[in-house]
Amino acid sequence: MMDVNYELYKVFYFVAKTLSFSEASKSLYISQSAVSQSIKTLEKKLNQHLFIRSTKKVQLTPEGNMLFKHIEPAINLIMRGETHLMETHTLSGGQIRIGASDTICRYFLVPYLQEFHEKYPNVHIKVTNSTSIECVSLLANGSVDFIVTNFPNRKLLDNIKTVMVKDFYDVFIGGPKYKSLRNIPLALEELQNYPLLMLDKNSTTSEFLHNLFHKNGLDLIPEIEISSNDLLIDLTRIGLGIAFVPDYCLPPQSKDLFTIRLEKEIPKRHLAVAYSEQFPLSQAAKSFIDLMV
Repeated sequence: MMDVNYELYKVFYFVAKTLSFSEASKSLYISQSAVSQSIKTLEKKLNQHLFIRSTKKVQLTPEGNMLFKHIEPAINLIMRGETHLMETHTLSGGQIRIGASDTICRYFLVPYLQEFHEKYPNVHIKVTNSTSIECVSLLANGSVDFIVTNFPNRKLLDNIKTVMVKDFYDVFIGGPKYKSLRNIPLALEELQNYPLLMLDKNSTTSEFLHNLFHKNGLDLIPEIEISSNDLLIDLTRIGLGIAFVPDYCLPPQSKDLFTIRLEKEIPKRHLAVAYSEQFPLSQAAKSFIDLMV
């Protein structure tokens, strides 16, 4: 095993994370020259160039990128352990790190964030937005304490504890242009005659709908695929098509939108809290999860 000081890896982590020597120096409270010297020392010890430096930007070399993939979860685990140790049996400080999609944050998490903050104002809350599928990677590398995800989620593995917190249904919605479809039950195959608007393929909702069509022997060819449920709702209002969205993000009592009835009910899905059983949860994280369960 190489004799490399932990502090060198820590400096490397912050430079690789920010791709900036100056930003790394601010995070570490050391001078920029000290950061630069630490990186030179690490590169010499490893006999590898880790960064490509230019006057305008810093980039990882392939070797640097490979090292970062190993260093990132290790540093996150150490920092998480330090935080957990300081927070033991107290909710008077520290932080919780949550991963969730924009839609889940806006339409599900906000009331719990408010309630938790009112109860424990000294606990810092950090929310990282990503798709439910990508959130699992955040969990795996230790970037977040837990995630709130759509379920099922094919990325969730056996070592991840999953707790269901809310059931929901996905619905097809129409706007004024398709008002003739209001209160008329449609078969799933009939929807193929209309332009369908849906989330892009890097989402659990897209996978769910594609699988649903496939199980019914149908081809799903969407008219539009985007990354925002809110935008899908807006596009439905202006008549671009029929959108597929989770029911919990529908505007309440909207006069210009309606839910399209189907002859056969779509299976329900769930919102779930997921966390790795390899990493102990802090008291703050446990308390937040208890609010939702």
